[in-house]
Amino acid sequence: MVETRHAAPILVASNRGPVSYRLGEDGTLSSRRGGGGLVSGLSAIGPEAGAVWVCAALSEADREAVRRGVGEDGSRMIAVDPPVFEAAYNGIANSVLWFVHHLLYQTPLEPVFDEDFRGQWASFQAYNAAFADALAQEAAEGAAVLVQDYHLSLVPALLRERRPDLRIGHFTHTPWAPPDYFRLLPDDVAEELLAGILGADRAAFLTRRWADAFAACCVAVLGATLSADGLEVTWRGRTTRLGVHGLGADGDFLRERAHRPDVDARIEALRAEAGPDRRLIVRVDRTELSKNIVRGLLAYRQLLNEHPRWREQVVHVAFAYPSRQDLPLYRAYTAEVSRLAGEINAEYGTDSWTPVLLKVDDDFPRSLAAYRLADVALVNPIRDGMNLVAKEVPVVSDNGVALVLSREAGAHEELGTDAITVNPYDIRATAAALHTALTLPAADRTARTKRLADASTALPPSRWFLDQLRALGG
Repeated sequence: MVETRHAAPILVASNRGPVSYRLGEDGTLSSRRGGGGLVSGLSAIGPEAGAVWVCAALSEADREAVRRGVGEDGSRMIAVDPPVFEAAYNGIANSVLWFVHHLLYQTPLEPVFDEDFRGQWASFQAYNAAFADALAQEAAEGAAVLVQDYHLSLVPALLRERRPDLRIGHFTHTPWAPPDYFRLLPDDVAEELLAGILGADRAAFLTRRWADAFAACCVAVLGATLSADGLEVTWRGRTTRLGVHGLGADGDFLRERAHRPDVDARIEALRAEAGPDRRLIVRVDRTELSKNIVRGLLAYRQLLNEHPRWREQVVHVAFAYPSRQDLPLYRAYTAEVSRLAGEINAEYGTDSWTPVLLKVDDDFPRSLAAYRLADVALVNPIRDGMNLVAKEVPVVSDNGVALVLSREAGAHEELGTDAITVNPYDIRATAAALHTALTLPAADRTARTKRLADASTALPPSRWFLDQLRALGG
């Protein structure tokens, strides 16, 4: 048994934590607390519960805080050597696991699992082991541990070896690949990833589809067996229960935040830039390969070509915030988004009308302004674990919004009935869906928006987190 440090009864583990640090020119450290669903969820427990969040030091300032022993109550940062972290995070998590689960590989050329990959995989193992060590030290006897996401897929099994007394849950925020695609991975790596998650008492996912895909991989790769309802996986004498928790939007926060003065100011600016009385097709995404921004722009161009009535009448507001720009493929994708937007503007634009308003700097109040003004929301990912944008837009819409939604987004499981569904690869069908959305009768759009908002807020972050804790027996 590992000696404990703080004996926390509840622990959360994730790559990114609730706090980040900044190192001043004079050497002083200052902290900043982040936001998001996990932060909201942990806040729901209350400080009296003695919960501890274990996370990675992501920056040099974070690592300096660890070196100085600086920390926040309820948080423990671990400093993995930068080369090991880089190989684990960008080499494996972002460039292999993300690509597998989102089906992003161009298989004639990639992946190539060579000796470089093996070195990166060793770093991924070391990174996960560092988390398992920290959790084992922090946890009280019989504590509940909620491990978050694909970065930490190996942690449950590693932690169980160290602390068999713990109740361990793992939550995957991404899709899960079907068996044939998952088996692109080397056999030993595929087995280790599945066995890692099966070290948990409970493995949870955003939709039943992703849970079923995980279970199918366990059967195909490990030879595991399933219960009759498909929600228990048994392997080597242990049974892991599967769960589904469809993370929803934080409706109370969004509605309040969307009506602050800074958002109102951005509404005025956005309306002035788009032009009075023009309809707005809005998308808000990171320039992540899976978000499918390029095909969205191609569909918008086809809409303008096939339906000239929308020229001068519609503006595509595309907020595409740069993501993972330390990876060359992502830099190239971001450049292609900008190039194509410019091409559409050159082809169709006039002195008084810019067809695409592309913004590449992250501005949350401006995103909320676009949500409120959107006549149509375009959410067309190739594949997405959930996609909270699809859930957020209806919640804050001022006058009702038509949601054009990819059937490959996890959110489609809950919102598909009232969305206009598209195949994310089909440009013609997506253009037709945009036309349908623009011509949706006002009463129908209003009714759909109300139902979408209700479905989107059914499981807010605090309840989402507490539901997992209760299901684990915490």
